[in-house]
Amino acid sequence: MNAGRLDTVQLRTPEGVSFSFRLASPGLRMAALLIDLATIAAAWSVISILFSLLDIFSQDYSRGAAIVGYFLFSQGYRIGLEWRWRGQTIGKRLLQLRVIDERGLPLTFAQIVMRNLLRFIDALPLAYAVGGATAMLGARAQRLGDLAAGTLVIWEPTEPIPNLAALHGEKYNSLRAHPGVVARLRQCISPAEARVAWQALARRDQLDADARVSLFAHLAAHFRNRTPIPDESLDGISNEQLVRNVVDVLYLTRSGPRSDGFAANIAPPHS
Repeated sequence: MNAGRLDTVQLRTPEGVSFSFRLASPGLRMAALLIDLATIAAAWSVISILFSLLDIFSQDYSRGAAIVGYFLFSQGYRIGLEWRWRGQTIGKRLLQLRVIDERGLPLTFAQIVMRNLLRFIDALPLAYAVGGATAMLGARAQRLGDLAAGTLVIWEPTEPIPNLAALHGEKYNSLRAHPGVVARLRQCISPAEARVAWQALARRDQLDADARVSLFAHLAAHFRNRTPIPDESLDGISNEQLVRNVVDVLYLTRSGPRSDGFAANIAPPHS
């Protein structure tokens, strides 16, 4: 085991926003892999019945088609779910793991394809010996597929929903007049990003004036870059109020607070 392996990693986005993530251990990743393999095997046991019908024409043709079909199905399962669920498969979702970009950027489809296609090398010679050894020896528990794709696998343990009482201010939230903007924010902003913004609001009184202005300027710019916000929603409000408005629509709904888990452990902002 690598004594220099990290338990957490801090990423800084191009907008200057820092996130701290807990790295998934090789043991957790292996458990998620076994769940996914069991899921694939169960689904394939049903799908393979269709390929067995090809025995009527040729057993060799049936066998070859089944091999190609299994490859496409198993890869499609991993690639499709990681793209649709933003870095998660069934196994990862059950164990609260997620694939992310190692630079703090949005995960791309090309990265997902790369890390999954290289599983064949990681699986050599058997039982993921190459990938397991690479993850155990590396500082950030990355297998070869992760190193090539520039990805990390993080652990997102469920944390208590923050106290939202501070968000119920007297100021009108201008974003609520634009349901489309609210919907896009809820779709593109991750729980980790939402928690960073909430933590900034919760700790704003601990910052000196310059650091506070700088922090909320970075956060506001980050949210504006993630989705277009109408000018009328920004008119007359500060960067801090914009962040407050974004967090309000991310965490609160008509029926109450969202039930999402929050991934990041955020260190207090520094001046």
